[in-house]
Amino acid sequence: MKRRTLIALPALLLARGAHGETTTKMLHGAKITIESDSAIPSALRAMIDPWISKCADAVSMYYGKFPVPEVDIRLALVPGAGIKGGQTFPGEVPRIRIRVGGETSESQFMHDDWVMVHEMIHLAFPWLNMQHNWMAEGIAVYVESIARVQAGHLSPAQIWHDFVTAMPKGLPKDGDGGLDDEPSWGRTYWGGAMFCLVCDVRIRQQTENRFGLQHALRAINAERDFRKEWPFRETLEIGDKATGRAVLINTYDEMRDTAVSPDLAALWRDLGVQATSSGINFDNTADLSGIRQAITTPPA
Repeated sequence: MKRRTLIALPALLLARGAHGETTTKMLHGAKITIESDSAIPSALRAMIDPWISKCADAVSMYYGKFPVPEVDIRLALVPGAGIKGGQTFPGEVPRIRIRVGGETSESQFMHDDWVMVHEMIHLAFPWLNMQHNWMAEGIAVYVESIARVQAGHLSPAQIWHDFVTAMPKGLPKDGDGGLDDEPSWGRTYWGGAMFCLVCDVRIRQQTENRFGLQHALRAINAERDFRKEWPFRETLEIGDKATGRAVLINTYDEMRDTAVSPDLAALWRDLGVQATSSGINFDNTADLSGIRQAITTPPA
């Protein structure tokens, strides 16, 4: 498939002073305003703009567009190296706040970071109350991985390795309730990501691999985004309508109040994902190997 070309206008310097700076650029038709809490050294600034563009490219490829027409990205310069975390806030113009180490290298920006993609993905789904925060974080974890593979930033083996090793953290423990009732870190992030994977596989099984979770999430983002809160079930129904199957609603009803433990070992086997001491091997004769490959292939 021919990849969409990232169209970006040169960054326009709007203001600069001892207390910070602001630049604005257009990416995939969206206005991106980048602000900093303090003045950013020129060498660091030279790495920040390509980093943000690369992340916007991956998110826009997954959703078919940038999720919102406008976003403010606030950079907080902190000691050390690497991206130190972020948070996304709703509003008419949503805001992403990212902590950036002042000693961050180009490789850490362009190859190691997942935080900016994760936060940008939050923009594509309605703002949720804490009861459904597992869905917001689960989508961000799951889609961040898939989007970066589709954009050519990661290999499929890398993200399936992460899923195999980390997704068990989302399984319920003794005494846990359903996803709506259990706010622990593992159940929120990896339990939500597990919900997304289960839905992705079920949609593809039921539609003979013609549709997947990506089609459902694109349909939702075409009508709703992080600028405001919308009813949760109604939002899931938009995704189900796009695939012609009630997978999102039915899986939510199955897992919302009850601690459900999918058989991950069987799922990896059926998808043809084999963990070895040297990494991940793929079995392309496995029953669901075609689904595994379709999940990380950009849709036409």
